[in-house]
Amino acid sequence: MEYEDELYLEEVKLVSMWSDFYGGMHKYSMLPIYDLEERRIQDEMDAYYSIFEDRMGMTITSGSINLEKNDSNLIGISIGGGAKYCPCLYVVQVFDNTAASRDGTLQSGDEITGVNGVNVKGKSKQEVAHLIQRSEGSVTIQYNKLHADPKQGKTLDIALKKVKHRLVENLSSSTADALGLSRAILCNDSLVKKLDDLQRTEDMYQSLMDHTKRLLKAFFDLAMVYKRFGDVFCEIGVRELQQSANEAFNQFGESHRQMEKYGIQMLKRLKPILSDLGTYLHKAIPDTRLTIRRYADAKFEYLSYCLKVKEMDDEELQFAQLQEPLYRVETGNYEYRLVLRCRQEARAKFAKLRSDVLVKLELLDSKHVQHLTEQLTRLIGGLAKYHSQCQELMHDKHWFPIELDMVGTTLHADHRNDGIQTGEYEDDEELLDTEGATEVTETEDLVQPMEDLTLNNSNNKPQEVREGNFEEVNLLGDF
Repeated sequence: MEYEDELYLEEVKLVSMWSDFYGGMHKYSMLPIYDLEERRIQDEMDAYYSIFEDRMGMTITSGSINLEKNDSNLIGISIGGGAKYCPCLYVVQVFDNTAASRDGTLQSGDEITGVNGVNVKGKSKQEVAHLIQRSEGSVTIQYNKLHADPKQGKTLDIALKKVKHRLVENLSSSTADALGLSRAILCNDSLVKKLDDLQRTEDMYQSLMDHTKRLLKAFFDLAMVYKRFGDVFCEIGVRELQQSANEAFNQFGESHRQMEKYGIQMLKRLKPILSDLGTYLHKAIPDTRLTIRRYADAKFEYLSYCLKVKEMDDEELQFAQLQEPLYRVETGNYEYRLVLRCRQEARAKFAKLRSDVLVKLELLDSKHVQHLTEQLTRLIGGLAKYHSQCQELMHDKHWFPIELDMVGTTLHADHRNDGIQTGEYEDDEELLDTEGATEVTETEDLVQPMEDLTLNNSNNKPQEVREGNFEEVNLLGDF
């Protein structure tokens, strides 16, 4: 404290010296006496405020900027602070689509030190506004830029306010009013409600992918059945002695093998559909959902800073009505200016993410319809082509029924007694006599030609066997 007292005394001596100097020299100066007196008072105030400023570790740099006025004679900023409670004036907000916002130099929280070369220290914000309005065409603003770290403004109070906004958003208006919680207008945000639409779209794509996988798996199993079916018929054709039967079975089997190849080709053409659907499902939709959630977080942060600014404004108004000093206001109101800067940056982030969400949702909706139509067209086109190939392969083919020479291709049952049994059996059970019959094994080749063929009729008269006797056999059956 001793060091601060000594510094204060030195500042007072310096101010007093300059006051005496101006007082002794005013009669030799070309300036009016009131200008010198105003300058003396301003220097005293600057020396006083420089001692008692609480910058909270933030730094400032000085500069000036010339801004063109619009048709409404405005430059696009709002001003706060000033006499009689705050020693400095500062930018509260920079409005969009104005000269100040397009230039980008002035930001919320920056101190305004002069207008067109006139020092505004100790003036009220109404006086500064009149100075700006009286300037024609353009105005030059001298400022002290506030260099603040946005992380310094993210206090526990802001974090709790974000939690409150998240809770309030999921409540109805009546419930929020009953609990005494205020609902911000931005809580009723249609963009956040798009998350439900995205979830429904994601479920639809997931169901479509699952159904397509099952469909392609079923066609793969069908192709394997065609392959085995073709192998079996080709094997039968190889064993068949008759040329007509051999050709019929081989052609029928090869057709099934060809159908299996067509099926594999179709699956190779349709398999990329799954990856395309997966790209939309696992990349486009999650990316949009993540952007919406980031946008919602930025929105809650912006609302929290807005609420904090309102609380600090109410606090200043309350102390002003009570005519009591408020420490942060009297020491430069740097805490308030820091919150203003954080609110401006949160608003810029919120506006950017909102624009990104709108663009992504628009692209997602347009691509959704177009993408889904293309994939379904590819799927149906691939299945139709496979059906046409199989139909062309099997159309107007007359392989069956075929003519087989039944001579030498009939089963022969060999009995234990010598010779061929003839005569009429009194009972069918005699055919099952284990002592007079020989068992026929299951592995006996049904198509192996037999040496002899003897048929007995009911009149015990053998029928003559005519060589070259053909009989039509329909292997496909009657359907």
